[in-house]
Amino acid sequence: MSVSDLPIREHHQGEFVISTDARRVNLDSLHAFLTASYWAKGIPRATVQRSVENSLCFGIYRGGDQVGFARVISDFATYAYLADVYVLEPHRGRGLSKWLMDCIVSHPALQGLRRWTLATRDAHGLYGKFGFTPLAAPARWMERHNPAVYSSTPDAPPSGESR
Repeated sequence: MSVSDLPIREHHQGEFVISTDARRVNLDSLHAFLTASYWAKGIPRATVQRSVENSLCFGIYRGGDQVGFARVISDFATYAYLADVYVLEPHRGRGLSKWLMDCIVSHPALQGLRRWTLATRDAHGLYGKFGFTPLAAPARWMERHNPAVYSSTPDAPPSGESR
């Protein structure tokens, strides 16, 4: 199964809609938010577009405006990674992030997975309500992380290395 094989799902709550239709994603709005975020600072628009095309996307919309977003990268069999989750500041405090998470974890294509992961600096309380916990065995996990990948210097060394 691939992302393109999945039927579009929409959920309505008052004036808000959560949709998995990636064609609805406002790339300019998404890029503006991500490029200013702590986790994707400076991300190129083309990279954002490619990430949307290859992920199961969940957009939160109020009328024609995109007010939130999340995406899931998955093989739809064993594993999912939750990324780029946000609700714009003027719309926070209305339960939208909890509703978004509920729509994500209850999506039919994401059931029966052995493992979900995510990284967050400040939303542990939200994710904990949906079964996320600190890594049970962090000594087993490894990563290849290059926080300078979006910098203007294309040959920036990976984190921890010097020139």
